[in-house]
Amino acid sequence: MISVVVPVYNEEGNLRALADRLEAALRKTGQEYEIVFVDDGSRDDSLEILKGLVGREGVRVLELTRNYGQHSAIMSGFSVVRGDIVVTIDADLQNPPEEIPAIVRTMTEGNFEVVGTVRETRKDSIFRTIPSRLVNAMTRRITGIRMSDWGCMLRGYRREVVDRMVESQEYSTFIPALATLFAKRMTEIPVGHAERHAGRSNYNVWKLMNLQFDLLTSFSEFPLRLLLYLGTGMAVLGVAFGVLLAGMRIFYGAAWAAEGIFTLFAVLFFFFGALFFALGIMGQYLGRVYHEVRKRPRYTIRKLHER
Repeated sequence: MISVVVPVYNEEGNLRALADRLEAALRKTGQEYEIVFVDDGSRDDSLEILKGLVGREGVRVLELTRNYGQHSAIMSGFSVVRGDIVVTIDADLQNPPEEIPAIVRTMTEGNFEVVGTVRETRKDSIFRTIPSRLVNAMTRRITGIRMSDWGCMLRGYRREVVDRMVESQEYSTFIPALATLFAKRMTEIPVGHAERHAGRSNYNVWKLMNLQFDLLTSFSEFPLRLLLYLGTGMAVLGVAFGVLLAGMRIFYGAAWAAEGIFTLFAVLFFFFGALFFALGIMGQYLGRVYHEVRKRPRYTIRKLHER
């Protein structure tokens, strides 16, 4: 059985077309299927539209109590799926549902545990594609996880991998990276990409930056090591600058030292800025620990709507 998990947040203009295309694509696989829509606290009519789809074959709707974020919503869907193969896809129709049979076929024929996808000929603006490529390259290097397209949520997972992710109980979760911890056989395939069918993206630059930082702090200690390098460099610069000031005072006299007070202030501002930068990164790690020890749930399900 194939399960498709779709996180939904304010996607009222896409849902009916998405359901039609998902059903058509899943029928081509020749296997039983279910479609689990997860309403992540939508503020438009998405939930009502989803309830109207429940009568269709295999459609189930998971209603969350509030907005928990895309990855927590997907994780809630993972907790109720029944399929042996689980596919995730966004609701905006930028990732064509018609690619699902290729994911299932690759997973079945190659006996893969995870099948990722790489978007070809992306239809996003240049202001998203170029930063995305830079972030993909940087994240691969820092985390050591070999993944070409971190932002594409059209992916396939074996049920065993899904169950392990659900059991992990981490508060902050980036599902594509988390899956790599529990899977050995993984691959990627190219898929198409389209413009958003309707509505506006729920991700702005700030949210994307937060997601990227969550990813880095969840799967790498590099930011903390960077602080060590930064602190060492600042200490060396501080000593060198002190020696320089002493030398200038000896050779040019006390008058020059007074005139150089603004330079001293500039250096102090730099050092204080670096210090607060370091404290900010450490604060992020401490905040993550704080969230983890509180053991609050990643999501709360209000109701599962099904036929």
